[in-house]
Amino acid sequence: MPYPGLAQSPQWRALPLLRATAAVRRMAVAAFGLLTCACAGCASLPDAKLEIPHAQSVAFDNARGPVSAGKSSAILGELKRKSGDIDILEKHLALEQAINADSPLVLGNKLVLLQDGPATYQAMFAAIKQAKDHINLETYIFEDDDIGQQFADLLLERQAAGVQVNLIYDSVGCLNTPKDFFERLRTAGIQVLEFNPVNPLAGNKKEWLLNNRDHRKLLVIDGRIAFLGGINISESYSSAPSGKSAKQKEKNLKGWRDTHLQLEGPVVAEFQKLFMDTWAKQKGQPLMQKNYFPKLGKQGDEIVRAIGSAYDDPHSLIYLTLLSAINHAEQQVQLTNAYFAPDPQLLKALTDAAQRGVEVKMILPSHTDSWAVFHAGRAHYSKLLRAGVKIYERRGAVMHSKTAAIDGVWSTIGSTNLDWRSFLHNDELNAAILGRDFARQMEAMFAKDLAASDAIDIDRWEQRSLLFRIKEWAARLVEYWL
Repeated sequence: MPYPGLAQSPQWRALPLLRATAAVRRMAVAAFGLLTCACAGCASLPDAKLEIPHAQSVAFDNARGPVSAGKSSAILGELKRKSGDIDILEKHLALEQAINADSPLVLGNKLVLLQDGPATYQAMFAAIKQAKDHINLETYIFEDDDIGQQFADLLLERQAAGVQVNLIYDSVGCLNTPKDFFERLRTAGIQVLEFNPVNPLAGNKKEWLLNNRDHRKLLVIDGRIAFLGGINISESYSSAPSGKSAKQKEKNLKGWRDTHLQLEGPVVAEFQKLFMDTWAKQKGQPLMQKNYFPKLGKQGDEIVRAIGSAYDDPHSLIYLTLLSAINHAEQQVQLTNAYFAPDPQLLKALTDAAQRGVEVKMILPSHTDSWAVFHAGRAHYSKLLRAGVKIYERRGAVMHSKTAAIDGVWSTIGSTNLDWRSFLHNDELNAAILGRDFARQMEAMFAKDLAASDAIDIDRWEQRSLLFRIKEWAARLVEYWL
């Protein structure tokens, strides 16, 4: 399929409902963003040269709290004994440690890599059914469709059984969800909080920050199991790229390619804290007394760091962490992302890495539910390709994953897109994983996606039509707010 004309293909035209839904959400916040920018000045991304500190000695946390310097050194020695030369791993651990000491590198975690909606929903449903104390759910989109009803029914069932359910949903993300859907949950005793309501009179906060959206996808069960990644609660995700639901077949829609993560172990407490912080900042009603922070023991061998970013943070930790990892990459950078509209620093980090000999590969969408972001990202292809970055577009599915794997030791999965909105305007959530075993799983997943993608050739790309160049130019004018 000739990619310069792909956005006009039958597959692209078969996504009108998805494009319309996404357009409503993005245009709502973009229009308000332009107004607030004109009135109060635009927010800006942190200067990575000033904000990223030098690498520090590595320190860890475990189930009992901070690990001593001697014990941390012994852990590094054991990692070296098991996996040979750990110079790259130790460097990324030290850099990760330096970004924010308040968000620790936590030992002793068990991870399950979940690919696409069906596997993720199955794992979530199983965990929800086993909940004994509480369920905390935070999501951008919670639709009133088959998948949404299945989630709602399960949550209502557990609430009726004495399990306290607390829900945060984003007001713009749920524009198409009837208020009666959430009222049904409230009536049953579920504590429901609308994040930054579109209606300025509906919230409990003094500030009306419509442009600040909660883009996180987090589920915490009993303070012991957490799920996070890119998957919303929607029928759109109910099929993998290799299969379609009955409704998707009827509408000739593509399956969605996405990635989620299931975690058990001490790091779950860090994700729980981020949920509680959001609830408090949004002035939610006091939560019912439950055992939100149970004693957590070692469940596996993975080193994980919970990274949250919010609109009012002095700088985006997710942004700085990703830039640091790319800037210090020595061998390879593998990225998959749904919405690519890079700022100058990210663009420079990618091109610089390629030019110093790092193999930089990116898998991006070949079609999407947001034409503006799609073309804004494509506007940067020529510069990236000329620098040696290898770009691929995923065929046969709507690419929605937000993942990175660097040097075979550093990985991240979360809700964060590679665009201005995620880094500046949204509340986002990622997990950073340090270690070779999980990185190998990430690399295998990337290889599978790569096999289902088309490489962008610089010579053919430079021959794309004038119409596409105009669309790219127009999209770049507003990429800050998309």
